[in-house]
Amino acid sequence: MVESTRSARRDAELGAVRDAGRTTVLIIGAGINGIALFRDLALQGIDAVIVDRGDFASGASAASSHMIHGGIRYLENGEFRLVRESVQERNGLLKIAPHYVKPLRTTIPIYSTFSGILTAPLRFLTHRGGKPQERGAALIKAGLTIYDLFSRDGGSVPRHRFLGRRKSLEELPQLDPAVKYTATYYDASMHDPERLALDVLQDARSAHAGAIALNYVEAVGRQGEAVVLRDRETAEEFAVSADVIVNASGPWTDLTNDALGEHTRFMGGTKGSHIVLDHPELLDATGGREIFFEHSDGRIVLIYPLKDRVLVGTTDIDADPRVPARCTEAEVDYFFDLIGHVFPGIEVSREQIVYRFSGIRPLPRHEDTAPGFVSRDYRIELDDRGATPVLSLVGGKWTTFRALGEALADRVLELLDRTRSVSTAGLPIGGGHGFPRTVRARAAWQHANLPGADAARADQLLARYGTRAAQVWAHIEQEDDRPLAGGALTVRELEWMVEHELVVRLTDIVLRRTSIAFVGDATGEVLAELADALAPLMGWDATRRDAEVEAAVQLLNDAHGLSLAVPARR
Repeated sequence: MVESTRSARRDAELGAVRDAGRTTVLIIGAGINGIALFRDLALQGIDAVIVDRGDFASGASAASSHMIHGGIRYLENGEFRLVRESVQERNGLLKIAPHYVKPLRTTIPIYSTFSGILTAPLRFLTHRGGKPQERGAALIKAGLTIYDLFSRDGGSVPRHRFLGRRKSLEELPQLDPAVKYTATYYDASMHDPERLALDVLQDARSAHAGAIALNYVEAVGRQGEAVVLRDRETAEEFAVSADVIVNASGPWTDLTNDALGEHTRFMGGTKGSHIVLDHPELLDATGGREIFFEHSDGRIVLIYPLKDRVLVGTTDIDADPRVPARCTEAEVDYFFDLIGHVFPGIEVSREQIVYRFSGIRPLPRHEDTAPGFVSRDYRIELDDRGATPVLSLVGGKWTTFRALGEALADRVLELLDRTRSVSTAGLPIGGGHGFPRTVRARAAWQHANLPGADAARADQLLARYGTRAAQVWAHIEQEDDRPLAGGALTVRELEWMVEHELVVRLTDIVLRRTSIAFVGDATGEVLAELADALAPLMGWDATRRDAEVEAAVQLLNDAHGLSLAVPARR
């Protein structure tokens, strides 16, 4: 058994950055967009340090709807460039990250034929909500036709189709019988966004020795041209200078710039919340597809089957990034109302909620533009008044992270007077390399690379790591193993995560390295069991072990709507 793996690895990498006192590019913010830039620069052989005050992909990137989508509703905003890029990137991710990104059949219930045709141009021109008016079949048909034109890419996803009431109810019997039509098209699901982000990060670390990633390290100020960083584990502060600084801290971009003495007013994010239900009847009613529709207030919302649970979202409310985003009881009521709107015969209750989460979208400042019409596109702001140029990323979304990372890297390369040597277009991500795409190929790959693993365990590892599962299994097989968290994990796999996946805290495991919390399996007993297994790996004494359990309980209760008690020590 490996002891204190975390301390040796993290201290070594942190010490290397502290002692060097400089790097070529310092990236502040390790959400998916900062990580995409980190990977792109590493592939060019550029030294880069990426830091985040929390864990990787633990902020806005952890609060997504778990979708990779072209953004059909952005057509109404006139954002045709963004829709085209989003669809192209969606199709690309289906190919380069097939272990996490898969086609998602999506159905829109429609209640009228011509509604919205007169008001849509006004909304298109003014970007103001006005009085909500549903979008009818004619308007949705026009949008999906344009969407299909953008989607042409060798048949990555099928074209849309329309059904009338009778056939719609044959396919989805629990649907509101007042529906007149359904429109079905395909986007893509992203089952494990935080693991996808980690995979992109691991690509960077393996591509170039000068690529160093530090979680729980915060940018707190400036010392001349250098940035002062604080290790949140030890409270130690040290300065790091760079040739280029990139602020990729999402909704907190202005706050980060304030800390750096670069006062900006770029951001104007909105809060989006979700709930996760353990509700077999609702899960069955979806027919395995996402239900994507317009609620009575004009908001586009979704009901989405995921991991044998049902994800329901999302709201769009102006938010202050200085205040932690939380899913409120009023938002829960809103979600229950929208479920009743689409599936009127299905009852839901708060007891069926196993998890809730909320985050702030990294949207640009939008003044009087209605939240639903704020641009989801991104831009890059340059402040070159000092000796060290600072790039601030404004906007960005999961679907376009690869293209955004490339665009941002090109700006960095321009400032460094360097040229691109590698493109990330079409380059497989992590466990997407050689991923088996058919049932037969999957069985053959598992037989060859996971010898001795039973079918359920092999499926679990391949889903969690993609083809990186072969390395994980080789590690697991070296010693006796035993299950943790009811089989969601094992001791040897946990050891692998600590050695290779930059684990610092217990919550890193239950919230991001696994889906234990998301599916409702994070009980007090499970947290205690995992903390006991982590303690020797992380070098924790009894006090730190107890503090980790207490912190996990507090976070899950406060941010994710659970009602856990701290378990007594056995």
